[in-house]
Amino acid sequence: MSLDILTFDNQSGGNCLFKALGHPLVVSQMKNLVAGLEENGPVAIYDPHGFANSVHALYGLDSVSITDAYVQRLEDLGQEILQHPVKPITDIAETTAETIFVAAFDADRLLHQIEPLLNKTRKIVTLDEARLPDEMLSDTQRYLSPNNFATNFAFFSDDVGIHTRLISSNYWFGYGARDVRLWLRLFDAGGRELASWTQQLPNTAAGFVIDSRHIRSTHKTGAFTGQLFIHVINVVGHDVVKYALDLYRDDGGCLSCTHDANAWPSELYAGLPAPDSGETVVLWVQNSHPIKIPAESIGLNRMGQQCVTRLKPEIGPFATHKVNVNEVLPEIAWPEQIEIQAGKYMVRPRYQIETKVNKRIAHVNIERNDLAPDASIPQLGKLIGKGYILPAPLMPVESFDTTILPTPMATTQTELPTKLLVYSPDGKELLEHSLGRLPRDHAVATRVNDLLRQKGLDDIAGWGHVELAYDFSQGGEADGWLHAVFRYRNLSSGHMAETSFGSHIFNIPATYRSEPQSYGREPPGLSTRLYLRLGAPPLDTFCFLVYPASARWREYSDTTLMLVDSSGNVMASENLKIPCGGSRMIYINETFGIDPTINAGSNCYVQVRDKGCRLFGYHGLTNGQGAFSLDHMFGF
Repeated sequence: MSLDILTFDNQSGGNCLFKALGHPLVVSQMKNLVAGLEENGPVAIYDPHGFANSVHALYGLDSVSITDAYVQRLEDLGQEILQHPVKPITDIAETTAETIFVAAFDADRLLHQIEPLLNKTRKIVTLDEARLPDEMLSDTQRYLSPNNFATNFAFFSDDVGIHTRLISSNYWFGYGARDVRLWLRLFDAGGRELASWTQQLPNTAAGFVIDSRHIRSTHKTGAFTGQLFIHVINVVGHDVVKYALDLYRDDGGCLSCTHDANAWPSELYAGLPAPDSGETVVLWVQNSHPIKIPAESIGLNRMGQQCVTRLKPEIGPFATHKVNVNEVLPEIAWPEQIEIQAGKYMVRPRYQIETKVNKRIAHVNIERNDLAPDASIPQLGKLIGKGYILPAPLMPVESFDTTILPTPMATTQTELPTKLLVYSPDGKELLEHSLGRLPRDHAVATRVNDLLRQKGLDDIAGWGHVELAYDFSQGGEADGWLHAVFRYRNLSSGHMAETSFGSHIFNIPATYRSEPQSYGREPPGLSTRLYLRLGAPPLDTFCFLVYPASARWREYSDTTLMLVDSSGNVMASENLKIPCGGSRMIYINETFGIDPTINAGSNCYVQVRDKGCRLFGYHGLTNGQGAFSLDHMFGF
């Protein structure tokens, strides 16, 4: 029931064909192209790159009268395209078709190659009839260059008293990009266009903000819940559109945040927590394509169980559908977790958890179906030290409760042999707690505060950090794809936040399977460039920086926090030293003396830079009265 489209491959990276075919600006052109094939049949398909199945998946070629299918690669002989056995392109002169459909962009070169084989009376149709305008291309030489499709979706909503705010920066400027601009389209819950506009970014590393209140006021949309499509034009260096997304209420009583969607739809997602007592869990199913999601194509099941509950309604193109998880799976509860059968219909979806105290937003993660256990990981030992580790804040224990839920994120994971490590700010190990060989269907959430209390450490001052790591003391297998949900509760107000992420190897000079990961160049990644968005007054921004190390690395970090104003200039900077294996919790107003947005402007942000080690960061906002948000930061 999954869409037959190419999305992401861990060897070759993201595939942008589905973005090119499904871009909102080319949908009508693609429909006209298919209608023309229906009217001018019979049709022979020449499919040199294997694109025909994706065209069929997104637009349907069932009504096209197809006589033959041809391929360029002789290795592909013996296969079928749309139920037609393929033939070598050298045989195309024999076709009886009236029209030849070349399923490729930049097709002039391909047509020149086969020109001697073509009857000049036949009509030629190519995907170039459904191209974006040249002024929207970053790379005019190669249409399917990933830089031409730096696109993404964002959950976007505005209602009475509650809003969303997307924040990022022109990080492409640092890679040499100029004249960067955003093309944006807002869809409502039914997938209808509410507004489309272009936003120019300055030729600096300045930040930018897209606020739902401003959009609602400017475009007279009324209240809405839907998704924002973002296309960044003239990019260099990064084809991934990264952002932070705040959910906030006018009275400050609700603060929550998440971040960019992974831009490639997946067959499976996992890490959706079942509702706890007094909670309502809402999953937002947001169609990322110009076709309907057929009824029962999306399903939910308890992790580790085969019984899938299918969603009944059909979901329109680019539409948003609200799923009440309590009603769909009434028999399960926290700390059980849910697997999403997504069928490649949506980019990484968001969920919201609503209580009497607050509403919080977070995301699920891609569950991989291409991994196998790696027998080498338990054997690497001293070569990679602790190996794969997943660091997260231990918020001040006198004010916050910290809970950890390991989450299976690959279909082949039958167990998670894990342990929990707790560290003080100076990198001292406070405790090690084995979670054992957790089965795939486990429901084990660990409250760190309880562990500290049992060890007589509940009176420790301030903060620290936790690390989830593999534990092979009782045997077990691993694949390096270790994930967890980290949940935080303010003990006085009851406000909660949660975030999730996956493990990495940190701060060793050797590499193993592209780890330690690097954002900008080949691994190992031994430097830091993180983006920290700032909240508007009266909110204060806090930042939690962890210096995780799989093995001992530099004794201290040499970390600089740079305040970047609305024009992209560095206004002020602060240096700090974080011990190896330690952490720092930083309040921005205190660090820079005053609320930095007063002098730096509403689009200002902080860049966290370290040239000698890779830090892992979390950011949040607080109103000083118990409401707060927390999520991990993004790097570029």
